[in-house]
Amino acid sequence: MLINLSVVIPCYNEEKTISVIVERIKAQKNLLIEIIIIDDHSNDNTLNELSKIAQIYPDIKIVRHEKNMGKGSALKSGIKLATGNIILIQDADLEYNPNDYKNLLQPFLETDADVVYGTRFKGGSYVRLHFFWHYLANKILTTLTNVVTNLNMSDMETGYKLFKSEVIKKINLKENSFGIEPEITVKLAKNKFIFYEVPISYNGRSYQEGKKITFLDAIKAIFCIFKYRFFD
Repeated sequence: MLINLSVVIPCYNEEKTISVIVERIKAQKNLLIEIIIIDDHSNDNTLNELSKIAQIYPDIKIVRHEKNMGKGSALKSGIKLATGNIILIQDADLEYNPNDYKNLLQPFLETDADVVYGTRFKGGSYVRLHFFWHYLANKILTTLTNVVTNLNMSDMETGYKLFKSEVIKKINLKENSFGIEPEITVKLAKNKFIFYEVPISYNGRSYQEGKKITFLDAIKAIFCIFKYRFFD
């Protein structure tokens, strides 16, 4: 299988990191990579950074939303534009390392994988320790998702999600918020697509460093788990 990888980057107020993550992606060798950046109407200096990126790399697709609508909206825009046969979600911060791409792609080359999730809890080369309550919330959300989908995943909220293009494009995604994470997982599981997990590294950041997910996002995620399993 020849992999043409589309990397979808949802971006909101990431002036300090967006150029760095693009350089890290471009540094990946022996991979055909299409980069799609969706700026969800940032109000910092991100737009200027994206203009510089466009001048250096005219092949990168950059789209700016006319108003801020949420991560889910950005992902939906990026997925529609993707032309590769594998689509990878890459956050615009530096929590996730593109050096993991080759390992994440391996199941598509060697198995019957339709979906691959990078897990932060199964032995990546490094994991930054902090935020016990985020860890606990993730475990609760992952467990609830496993209960309703009959999967045994370890990290539903992971930022690294990869899909065969025809698989993710079959799913009618509705959420505009962080609720798209459980929506994607539940809908793919309901359609009996085959999931794999791969250990990844993780350099989680603090709120002072720009982390955005909140307690209310966790409550929304619980709602979405049950909504998309039983009522959609």
